[in-house]
Amino acid sequence: MPPDAIRYGDPDGSEDMMDTQAMTAVDRFGLGRRGTEPLPDDPQGWLRDQLTGPDRIIFPTTLGTSADGLRALHAQRMQKLPGNPLVKPLLDAEASAQLGALLATDQPFRERLVWFWANHFTVSIRQGGTQAVVGPYIREAIRPHVTGRFADMLLAVMRHPAMLLYLDNAGSVGPNSPAGLRSHRGLNENLARECLELHTVSPAAGYAQADVTSFAAILTGWSVDMNATEPGFVFRPRAHEPGPKTLMGRTFPEGEDGGVQALAFLGTHPATYRHIATQLAVHFVSDTPPPSVVAALATALVRSDGDLGAVSRALVTQRAAWMPRTKFRTPWDYTVAALRALDLGARSSEDAAPPDPDHTPGHLLRAAMAFLGQPVWTAPLPNGWSDRAADWAQPADIMARTDWAYRLSAHATNVDPVAIAEAVLGAAAPSRTMTAIHHAGSRQDGLTILFSSPEFQRR
Repeated sequence: MPPDAIRYGDPDGSEDMMDTQAMTAVDRFGLGRRGTEPLPDDPQGWLRDQLTGPDRIIFPTTLGTSADGLRALHAQRMQKLPGNPLVKPLLDAEASAQLGALLATDQPFRERLVWFWANHFTVSIRQGGTQAVVGPYIREAIRPHVTGRFADMLLAVMRHPAMLLYLDNAGSVGPNSPAGLRSHRGLNENLARECLELHTVSPAAGYAQADVTSFAAILTGWSVDMNATEPGFVFRPRAHEPGPKTLMGRTFPEGEDGGVQALAFLGTHPATYRHIATQLAVHFVSDTPPPSVVAALATALVRSDGDLGAVSRALVTQRAAWMPRTKFRTPWDYTVAALRALDLGARSSEDAAPPDPDHTPGHLLRAAMAFLGQPVWTAPLPNGWSDRAADWAQPADIMARTDWAYRLSAHATNVDPVAIAEAVLGAAAPSRTMTAIHHAGSRQDGLTILFSSPEFQRR
């Protein structure tokens, strides 16, 4: 039974209250109810259980590694092949499989965390080289660490070819290194700047431009070897800026280990914990979360040495996180919830991504996200996609959702709109919405009313 802090003052534990808590668990922390699947009897326990044990998503064996993607990218470049013929099929298969997993998973809280951290550590396919490795990046650097230590995820991200290519560190050269003196090339500060500003301590830590430059020097030589037998991360000593470097008052030695030490320092910094606690609170609680929630999550991170499983467990004990429908759904949230409501998606992720991914539920979801302005893995800037309602709730955005909902509903031929509305809205469904759905002129109209309703727009 949830603790008193999240029982909304209901001494009797009424059926309506438990229904509200269960729906909040499914919507706020999960991805939306899948058809009429049973709601959890113990909402908080259901969420905690998803943070223990293995990740149950099994991806098709046809999906390759980042090394496979780099081989395809290298061959495509060497042969000067037009039209992205070797990389595009890899990207399409990854998108179909990973989006299909959103619709099929029985660990929706864990899956939401995967996508939250992938957005925190954004890699966008707007930078062409990343298309070959963005899918493996999430499977290799993000997914294994969502219930582990933040510092371990940070190191995995910063060493991954996708991030090194996206933020141009693969070509960063120390000006005083042998390679720099010979070629007169210099530092690229992109990765260092975004790691400080977005990934770790944030500007609130008070670092200066000199820290950005010093961190960039620390990371020189962190590159990608496209020609290796197993293409991937490589440390290039001849491109590394020699000598010790100082970052935010700490001195780190030269060499690859200096970068590892610097990332351990940043990954466990109190300012980093405050920053990621704030981002978690904004995503799960409110666009303007109570300071007490941010403080509680930051404390959980400090006490657990940055354990992301521990902070996720702390999150589900916060009363404010259980207030229903305080977060406006982004296009990603909205389309996933709508397709899950119609139970579109194979229950096995292996079925969700056959060799031809063009007609899978994952493909349908990918097209929907693009139509509504949030195409998968295509964030315009390294800060990722916004979580805030102001960026997604303009009148034109709402009209686009209604248009998409009407077209989606045309294909839902064997569902009862009233039953689906009762299942996915629960006690949050006001009588006016249910009456409108009940009196709709057609099944398509009824579903469109449901998916356009203010209640469905929020989680």
